[in-house]
Amino acid sequence: MQMRNHLMSLGLAGGLASTLMGGTALAQTSINFTLDWAYQGPTSAIIAANALGYFDEEGLSVNIDSGSGSAGAVTRVASGAYQMGFADINALVEFTVANPGQEVKAVFMVYDAAPFGLYTLKSSGIETPEDLIGKRLGGPVFDASYKLFPAFAAEVGIDESQVPRVNMDPPLREAMLIQGEVDVISGHYFSSMLDLQSRGVAEEDIVYMLYADHGMDFYGNAVIASGDFIESNPEAIAGFNRAVARAMQFIIENREEAVAMVAEYDPLIDQALEVRRLGLAIDINIDTDYTRANGFGGVDHDRLANSISQLAAALKIENPPTVDDIWTDAFLPDAELRQLP
Repeated sequence: MQMRNHLMSLGLAGGLASTLMGGTALAQTSINFTLDWAYQGPTSAIIAANALGYFDEEGLSVNIDSGSGSAGAVTRVASGAYQMGFADINALVEFTVANPGQEVKAVFMVYDAAPFGLYTLKSSGIETPEDLIGKRLGGPVFDASYKLFPAFAAEVGIDESQVPRVNMDPPLREAMLIQGEVDVISGHYFSSMLDLQSRGVAEEDIVYMLYADHGMDFYGNAVIASGDFIESNPEAIAGFNRAVARAMQFIIENREEAVAMVAEYDPLIDQALEVRRLGLAIDINIDTDYTRANGFGGVDHDRLANSISQLAAALKIENPPTVDDIWTDAFLPDAELRQLP
């Protein structure tokens, strides 16, 4: 609340409400919202929407909790304990296949370009996908890049069974690579790159392979909502999305202020590191050719359909969901509110 009052005194909240809102949600609708991971720079749009009072202006009372992975976030929302959340849309595809009848949909795309990738050290001698053969790949079992490695291998033409896998807890990932216990790790670009550097690895000593650079046209994280909440509170979801769209515009131009808001939730974060992490997420995952031309928040139907097909082929999913099973654009704000600054 102290942060909110300070921002209000600077004129950073509320003033544009009458021209940007385009309507309001049901008064005082409560939403429990789960993040996919810890409170970090890349999730600051949700936190900023709260701190700047944008949710309040939409008649929403939003509680934001940290998470333990996208799969967990989807499960939380499906269970009804959380009405909305932030999760990798590919995890949503997997959940939909495994849990028919438990409807959860993505309602606002945040990462137009997925942050998935592989990371190694120059000393490993790994430079191309073919060099991965016989090398040990480490990552948490729920990490999106780790789970999608079979799709990457299929796309680049290598046999994924010839790349031994080593499961590990997230805090051990970068340390095990540095110590030579694995040869390559998987992870989000804006996390693994910075986490390696924070452990003393020079940027020029890191070799990375982004899935997006090797034919994997996946989307990344999106705002999701339960089917029950979509049915019962459509105005609230539309209002939530308007608030997040306004917050996205704010964090792109006010990165240090956005991370300061995140620190209100977790005072132990390294704010300078999180500003860099947010910058990488914006530059790589949010500010893309597509969002420059079309605005953020939406998806290209054919591209999403193709990514579902790629995922289904890699994970041997016989009856994958359709785009309409996992995505709706019914609650997207007007185009002018979704333009990059």
